[in-house]
Order: sequence, then structure tokens, then C-alpha cells
Amino acid sequence: MDSAAKDEMQPELSPGPEWPEQERAEQLARGAALKWASGIFYRPEQLARLDQYRSREVQRTCSLEARLKSVVQSYLEGVQTGVWQLARAIEAVQGTREALSQARGLLQGMSQALRTLEPLRERVAQYKQLQALSHLLPRLRAVPAAVAHTQTLIDAQQFLEAYVSLRELEQLREDTWAPLGGLELPVFQGLDLLFEALGQALEAAAGAAGKLAREDPALLVAAVRVAEVETGRTTPLGQVPRDWRQRCLRALQEGLEQTHFGSPLLPAPGALPGWLEALRVALPVELATAEALVAPCCPPQYNVVQLWAHTLHSGLRRSLQHLLAGPELEAADAFALLHWALHVYLGQEMMGSLELGPEADVSQLEPLLTLENIEQLEATFVANVQASVSQWLQNALDGEVAEWGREQGPNTDPSGSYYSPMPAIVLQILEENIRVASLVSESLQQRVHGMALSELGIFLRSFSDALIRFSRDHLRGKAMAPHYVPYLLAALNHQSALSSSVSVLQLDGAPSGALAPVEAALDKLQRRICRLVLEALQAELQPLFAELPSRQWLSSPELLESVCERTGRFCQDFGRVRNPTVQLLLAEAERAVVLQYLRALMQGRLVCRGADERTQAAERLRHDAAQLQQLFLGLGLEENAQCAPVLLALRELLNLRDPALLGLEVAGLQQQFPDVSEDHVSALLGLRGDLSREQQLVALSSLQAALPPSPRASRRALFSLVPAPAPAPASCLPSGSCARALLLSE
Repeated sequence: MDSAAKDEMQPELSPGPEWPEQERAEQLARGAALKWASGIFYRPEQLARLDQYRSREVQRTCSLEARLKSVVQSYLEGVQTGVWQLARAIEAVQGTREALSQARGLLQGMSQALRTLEPLRERVAQYKQLQALSHLLPRLRAVPAAVAHTQTLIDAQQFLEAYVSLRELEQLREDTWAPLGGLELPVFQGLDLLFEALGQALEAAAGAAGKLAREDPALLVAAVRVAEVETGRTTPLGQVPRDWRQRCLRALQEGLEQTHFGSPLLPAPGALPGWLEALRVALPVELATAEALVAPCCPPQYNVVQLWAHTLHSGLRRSLQHLLAGPELEAADAFALLHWALHVYLGQEMMGSLELGPEADVSQLEPLLTLENIEQLEATFVANVQASVSQWLQNALDGEVAEWGREQGPNTDPSGSYYSPMPAIVLQILEENIRVASLVSESLQQRVHGMALSELGIFLRSFSDALIRFSRDHLRGKAMAPHYVPYLLAALNHQSALSSSVSVLQLDGAPSGALAPVEAALDKLQRRICRLVLEALQAELQPLFAELPSRQWLSSPELLESVCERTGRFCQDFGRVRNPTVQLLLAEAERAVVLQYLRALMQGRLVCRGADERTQAAERLRHDAAQLQQLFLGLGLEENAQCAPVLLALRELLNLRDPALLGLEVAGLQQQFPDVSEDHVSALLGLRGDLSREQQLVALSSLQAALPPSPRASRRALFSLVPAPAPAPASCLPSGSCARALLLSE
């Protein structure tokens, strides 16, 4: 290539756009050159070497230009080579395109030739099918008979022979299927139905595995072997696998559940315990049969005993859930189910029997009853038992109340005490229910215990209300009771019996105050009965105390003798009350008599006219105190529990001859009886009849200046229960007849 051609091929380098960086670089270069030149040629002696520097720069510039020309020349030669190679490639592509066009024409010609050979290909295929059928025709003719024979074998439960025959027929169908190009002959259309019939027969045999294991184990073994062989066989492409093993296992489970839990009817009310007892006997027998007879007939991977146990457990659990979803159970059924599920089922009588192998363990499965089921059953049991207990207690109370109005007195025991079986019945009913609940669980026992205490409290309130109605009707004359007081005393014995025996309801480990509400209710009942008895006693004695004190009382002991006689007659039945209640009752009766006595003294109906009458009144108080003490000692009341000694203290107020010493006596009275008030003392001092108002005020002032009561003064309240006379109005004179009259009026 000449230089002219090369020059033609060289591209013209048009100057590019001016860049700001390039311009700046040129400026920097010019500045640097000027700086260098000014540095070099600054001195005049350096100008002589200017030509030398010029020639050196010219040489350097020529060298750079030569190098640039060499690089550009090399670049242009490479471009020329690439252009030449592209030209050769274009020529090769054009040749390939022509060859492909020729091949396309040849292929179009061959496809037309193949279309002309298609009928021949079809004939060849038909010939091959006919040839295959001609070889298989003798076997195909025997297919209908083989199908009928196989059905007969299935009906006769000859599972192995039937399966062999079916496999031969299936193999024959596969042999004809390939030559016929996937075409199935009509003679094989019932083959799938035969396989399904055999599968159903195997399911039926597995469902009756327990029965077959006892009666015909060979049939069970044959069914299991056929299922295992078919399950382990490789299924041809396009055919759905027959998992007869799973079908047999499923049929086995369904057969077990149908045998024991297949009845659609739930146990009738009251029949649940019998149903559970039948299961208690049947399930271990079923597991023992599975372990001894069914397991040897099946492969080890069946885990027959475990399968049996889990199937029975699941079926039983579903049955119980269905049972609990139905109508609410009665108390007996709820208790039987709770006790059976929590104690019997996993106990040694059933699934925990030592005769069963470890495979029968169902303790790791979900429990028969969920926590919600247990809560539901416990609530049902407690509600039903509460209704029954409430009815029993009401019947017992009604029977007791019905006896209160009869002509005959209360029954007595061999010791002579009033007796009724009602307290024992009440406690026995409650204790028995608590004991029965403890057989199930601690939570149920606590529930029943709380229910029992609640019902006992309701019963005590009802008993108390019945006594009040009985007393009101008797006192108002609506229903006169011939033996009113004896039946009140009998009720007191009932309360005492309940109080002494209520501790049997205390649970072990329960807080000591669990019985506190019941004990408080019993104490309240005791106080109410005592109050009713004392009200009857007060009604007996009130007419007698209306004449005390009086002139007749001063001169004759007949009034108090009548009081003692009537009191003794009234209290003669107190001996039929058991200790320690009899002591409480006697003490309350004695205090009631003394209170009546004090109340009569406070009325101011008698004022002594002189020293002789005061002495006579003091002697009467001493005699009355002795008589009352003797009366109640004879009735059995302990001496230290009596209140009659208060009369002796009052006697000293009357018997004191020196009025100046009354302050000491009043202070001593307050020491013994801290509840005495100024009004009480004023009324007692007014009984003397010889004191001026100033003397009374001096004596009363000693109450305020007296020392605190002695700790030994532990007597019960007396004066605080006696109504104090109204205080006298302000006197018109500090002393004299007017003041005396006012004091006497008090």
C-alpha cells in the first residue's frame, strides 16, 4: 500500500471542542515554560547558550512527532485488517444461507413422501396388534371364566388364591396393553371392580380381627399377607397405588370402635355406672386378646397392642365428649364418670394392669376428660348434690317441726336427755357427701365441703326461724303447744349435738377458721333458744314479781316461795339438757330471775317507814338470796356462776344504820358490779326512806370518786339489763318534805 492510499485511509482528526481543563493546562504549561525560560535566561551570560537550547528543543520536538506518527500508523494498519476480515465473513454467511435454502427444499420434499407412507405405517401397526392378539387369544378367552372364579374365591374368603388370580389377570392386561398401544379390551373392564371387592373383603376381615384371631386366625393372616404384598408391590405408571395396609389398619380401628362405642344411643340416666363397669371388664380383655392372639397374626410394624390401646382410648374419649355434650348428667352419673376416668381407667384394674405389656400404656395420651370437662362434671355434681342435700335437710327440719305440736313430749335417750336423730342425720348427710367427694379429687372435696358448710348455715337459719314462728304462734295462741318448753329444750340439745360434732366436717389441712361461720351460727342459735326459754320463764314469773316488793313481801316469804316453786317446776326439765349447755341454761335462768327481782326493786313501789322495816327488808333480801341460791344449787347450777349474791350487796345498803357510811357501801357495790349506774343507786337508796337529798347526793358522789373496778369482779352484766327509773326533776328546795317526796317518787 502506497503512502497516498495510506493517507486516504487515515481519518482526518478534526479538532475537538476546547475543554476548560485543556485550556487551563495549556495556561499552566505556558506559565511554567515562561518561568523556566526567565530562570534560565535571567543572567546575560546565559544568552550565549540560547542556540544550544533551541537545537535541543527542536530535536526533542522532532522525536515526539516521530513517535506520534508511528502510533497513528500502527492504529491505521489494525483498522485495515479488521475491514478485510469483515469482508471475508460476509462472503461466508452468504454461502451458508444458500446451503440452508437448499436443505429446506429437500426437507419439504421428504415430508410429502412421508405423508404418502402414513397409511402403510397404520397397516403395520394393525398387523402388529393382530399378531399380538393372535398369540394371546387363548389366554384372553379364559379371562371371563377367571374373573368369575376369582369372584367365587373372594366370596369364599380365599384371599391368597383370589389375589394370585387377580395378579395373573392384571399381568395379562398389562401384556395386552402395550401391544395395543394403551387400548384396554372390554374383557378387562371388571378387573378393577374385582380388586375393589377384594380390598373390601380384606377390610371386613381386618375389622373383625379380634373375632377372627379367636375363631379363624388363618383367615386373618391371609388378609394381612395380601394387604402387605399389594402395598409393597411397585405400581405401574399411570395406575393409582392400592394402599391396602392403611385400609386394613383403618378398618381395624373402626371395627374396634364400632364394637365398643358404636351404639348411637347414650346411656340412659342411671345406666352410666353400668356402662362404665362393662368397659372396665371389656377393655382389658380386648387388649389381652390383641396381645395374645392378634399380634402374632400381624407384622411387627403394625404395633398391634399399641394400636389397640390407642384406638380404644380415642374411641372412648370421643364417646365421653359426645356424652358430655348431651343433656346434663345426674349427680350419680357425674360422680361415677369422674371417679372412673380419674382413678379406675388408668388404675391396675384397667389400662395399668400388670398383665398388659408396656405397649398398652395410654398414660402419655391426652386425658379422657379435659380440665373443662372436669370442671363441668364437678359443677354438675355439686349442684345436684346441693339440691338433694337442701331437700334432705328441709325434710329433716319439717319432720322435726311437725313433732313440736304433738301431745306427746320429746323423745329421750337412755340417759334421760331429750333426743332426736335430726342432728346426727344432718351431720351424717353432710359428712357422707364430703367423704364420697374425697374419693374423686381434692378439688371436688373442697367444693362439696364449701357447699356442705353453706347448706348447714342455711339449715341453722331455717331452724332458728322455725323456732321463732313456733314461739310466736304459741304465745299468741294460734297454735298452743302442750310441750312448748320441753321442745325448746330438745332444740337446745340439738344445737349442742351439732356444736359438739360439727368438727367432723373439718378437712385435714384446711384452715382452722373454716368452720367459724358455722360455729358462729350455732352460737347464735343457742342464744336464741335460751332467750325463748327465758321469755317463757319470765312470762311465768311476771305476775308474781308484780307484787314485789310490797308490805306482804316484807312480812311473809310466800311471794318468793311461789317464785321459787314455779321456777323449780319450770326448770325441772332442764336436767334433760346435756352438759355443758345445762349449766349455761341454768345460769341464764337464775340471772333472769334475779333481773326480774332487781327490776321489781327499781320500780319504787315500796319505801321503808322506819328502821324496823329497813331491817326487815334487809333480812328479806338475805333470805331471798339464800332461797334462790338453794333453789339453783338444787337444780345443779354451780355456786360461782350464780347472780343471787347481788341481793346480799343490796341488803348492805338497806341494813346500814349510819348514813355517813353509805358512800363506802356504794363504792363497794360499784367495785362488785361495775355496770351499776347512779339512777340504780338512787332508786335503791330511795327504798330506805330515811335519806335526805343531800345525803343521797353525797352517797352518789362516791360513784365518781370510786376506784376502778377490781379485776376479780368478773360478774356478768346485771344492772345494765335493768331499766333504770327516770331521774327526778329539779327540786324546788334542796331539802325538806318536797325534796323527800321527789326522791320517793323516783
